[in-house]
Parts: sequence; C-alpha cells; structure tokens
Amino acid sequence: MNAIAREADALAMVPLLNCLLREASAPAGEPVAGRAVHLLHATGRLLSVRTGHRPGAPELWTGTTWQPMRHSGLIDLAAQEMRAVTGRSNAALPAEMTAGREAVEALLAARAHATPPDSPWLRSEQALVMGHPYHPAPKARSGGGPPSTWLRYAPETYARFPLVLLGVREDAAVDDGDTRALDTLGRAPDGYRLLPVHPWQFDLTRHLPAVRAAFAEGRLVHLGRTPWDARATASVRTVHVPGGPERPGAPGDLFLKFSLEVQITNDVRRIRRHELRHVRRTDPLITAAFRAVDGPAAWLSERGHRTVRGLDETFPVLVRDGLDDHVLPGATAILAAALTEGFDGDPLDRLTDPLPWWSAYLDRVVPPVLDAYARHGIAVECHLQNTLIAVDSDGAPVQAVFRDTEGARAIPATPREGAWQRLVYCLVVNNLTEIANVLAHRFPRSAGSLWPAARREFQRCGKEHGLPEIKALLAAATVPCKANLLSRWIDADGTAPCYVPVPNPLAVHS
Repeated sequence: MNAIAREADALAMVPLLNCLLREASAPAGEPVAGRAVHLLHATGRLLSVRTGHRPGAPELWTGTTWQPMRHSGLIDLAAQEMRAVTGRSNAALPAEMTAGREAVEALLAARAHATPPDSPWLRSEQALVMGHPYHPAPKARSGGGPPSTWLRYAPETYARFPLVLLGVREDAAVDDGDTRALDTLGRAPDGYRLLPVHPWQFDLTRHLPAVRAAFAEGRLVHLGRTPWDARATASVRTVHVPGGPERPGAPGDLFLKFSLEVQITNDVRRIRRHELRHVRRTDPLITAAFRAVDGPAAWLSERGHRTVRGLDETFPVLVRDGLDDHVLPGATAILAAALTEGFDGDPLDRLTDPLPWWSAYLDRVVPPVLDAYARHGIAVECHLQNTLIAVDSDGAPVQAVFRDTEGARAIPATPREGAWQRLVYCLVVNNLTEIANVLAHRFPRSAGSLWPAARREFQRCGKEHGLPEIKALLAAATVPCKANLLSRWIDADGTAPCYVPVPNPLAVHS
C-alpha cells in the first residue's frame, strides 16, 4: 500500500470510527497509554482506538490478541453491529463506504498535483478532504460516475470551471423572487431567459428523455459556457461566482446552488419542488431576523430561483448572496468546518492562548442564532458547513456569517420542539463541540476552561431572552445527536434522521 492509499485508509476510517463509538458503543474502562477500549453494544466486540482529536489505528480483540484493522475490516465490523442492532441487512451502505474510501484516495492523488487558490476563504471551502467527521461515507458520490468524471468538479481538488449556459423559452421559464443576477451571467436570445447549469448535472441529465424533448421542442437551447470560471465550494453543488475584474461590469459576487443527481452523505442532492417553496417562504423571514440582530452577524439570503417548467427539479438554480456585501471591511471569511481539518491560512495555527479566541467565537456565533430563535421563531441550520467565521488581521473572530435556507425551520410551520432539537444539534453538537475539540487537542492545558465559557454565554443569552429551552438545556445531562450510521442503515428519510443522546458538554459535571 503506497502513501496515498495509507492516508486514504486512515482518513476514511475516522468518520466511521466516530459513528461506531458515538452510536453503538460504550467506554470499557479509562484510556491507557493513548488508547481507549470500547464495547460494542449489540455484538459485544471490543474495539481499541488511538485517542486524540480524531480516533485512529483501530484494533479488534480476537479473544487472545488485538488485531489491527484496515478500513475494509471496519466496514465489516460496522455491518455486523448494525445487523445485530436493527435485525436488518443493508448491502448498499457497505458498498457506499468502500466507494467513499476510494473517492478519498482519488481526491488525495488529484489534490497532490493541483494548485491551491490564493484566497484563504476559498482554501478553507476546499479543505474538507475527510469531510463530515460523523458520517460513515462522507466522500461517496453515488450516482455520479467514476472519479474520472467528477474530479474536475470537486472542491477538494481546488476545482474551478465554466458553467453551462442554457436559454429557457420565456413561456417555459419559472421565476420566483429576485433572479436579476442570473441575467448578468451572459446573454440569452430574444424570447429566452438565461439559465446557468452545473456542468456535472448537465453531463448526468442531458440524455434523459425529458431533457432531450425540451431541446427538441425549443423550450431549451444550448448557449455554450461562461467565459469565466465558477469555484467549487464545500457543498459541491453550490458554486461561487466571482465579481470584480473576472466579470467586468458585474454587480458583485454571488453563489449559485444547483440540483445534482448524486447522493452525497444522506441524500441525492436534487432540489425538490417543496424545497423551492420552503426557501421562498422562509428566506424572507430569516433575512428580516438577521437584519434585526444586534451585532455584525449576517445571513446570505437565497433571494430567488429560476427553473424550467416540466424540469423543475432537474435544472433549478438558487441565487444566494455573495460575500462582498456582507463580510466586514478588512475581515476574511473562513469556513468553520475547515478549522477542524486544518488548511493553509488556518487562524488557529497562530494561537498561543485559545481562550480569547474561543470567547470571541462564542460571542459571534451563539447570540445571533439564539436571538433569531427567541425573537423571530427561526432555527437556522448553523452546523459547521453552514457557518463562516470572519477574522481580523490577527486571526480573531469578528463576525459570523450563516447560509443555506433549506435546513432552516420557522415556527409554527415546524413544531417548536423539533426546531429546537435541530438547533441544539447543529449549534452545540456539530458546531461548538467540534471547534472546542480541536482547541482542546491543540491546547490540552486549556481544555477545562472551554465549556465553562460556553455555558456562561448560553446563560447570558438565556437571561436576555427568558427562553425556557436554554434553562432546560443547561440542566440536561444529554443532548440529541444525529445518528448518521443508524439512519443510513435503516434508510431513514434524510429530513427525519434518528437521534441518539450524547453527554451534554454545557451541563455542570461533578
């Protein structure tokens, strides 16, 4: 096994190990010499892992000795445990885990020969080679073809590429909200409106009968490709369109979110009609809530969409605000998820004392999220991939910028209990816990001070808003955590995953 293959194996094992340890095991004693033993609930197997920021180097107890494991063996162990837990088989998920590991190897090989962008923000968007740290196959691209067909579009390979431009006949165009920015991307013939399409999606769908019919009937015409490149971002199907000198005369930068007939993590990333309706109902509420927030927090509004009647879910495009008009002058936006993997330009690399940085991060991220919930009944999906943290020239957090209306929930359209559960998972478990873990790993002497500081921030917000949910959260022994391995094993709907309780880091522990 060469170096890239070994690295791919190690990276692919981390998220699967995390899933097993969180969802299906309990510690079997205290860690010793940098390793911890866990007892799998259903099969009773003993699994030893290297401790640290990320678990690694798994070994399975055979009854007489510890046997080192590779990714393939870990897949078998996870499958045995899930079958024992659920009484169900699932051949598709182990195959997806295997494909995910192969994707990581392909990404590493391509990344080694690619040139990273100059922008620290874009480097952070394109840094997630391992991906979601608690998903069994975060880098699988089911339905997208072999890596040779999609590496050119992968954020992890620093991808930039022109968009496909279509013209949609005016009587077949569906516009909702403010879509004027789309008309600045090129020129459509008379009687048509401009429709950008992700080239990967176009490759995957151009031969479908409904698409071929739309071209044959003149509802769609092919106009070529943009003369400028869009940049792949962490979500894969959302791209950044630059402003400035690359698009002379353009009003500014923007993001475009497309459908993609590829399963990434828990869902095929097709934008459904009901999701388009949800965005149009919910985004104005979130935008208004963040405008009313006291402080610099910002929301990247998804202000409109355009699609093709009859191909509504195949070629929709959502227009999202760019960064230029939202990030504070002189500040640099960083994808929060990249802080847990590291990248060239990571502000954490410059820290000598994590507590001031952590306090500033809490002050920028927590209050606006809780304010939007308390005052406006909005629960934003503030997980790490939807959170940008803007830092000043010293690397200190000065602003939080949030994005992605699809996962946001508004009360009373969503029951209050469900909205709060999702908010707690995204904010406490996915966001703050991961950032605190990486700080504790880098600065173990300060680890004990991180969560008391977070608890004080929640107490302050609870006092300000009088939210009974915050009081209950601070008293709870556990918090709900999304169980991605179990959810995928039983084919739970991506919008209704299983949750498991995990220890509440905000609670006072004796």
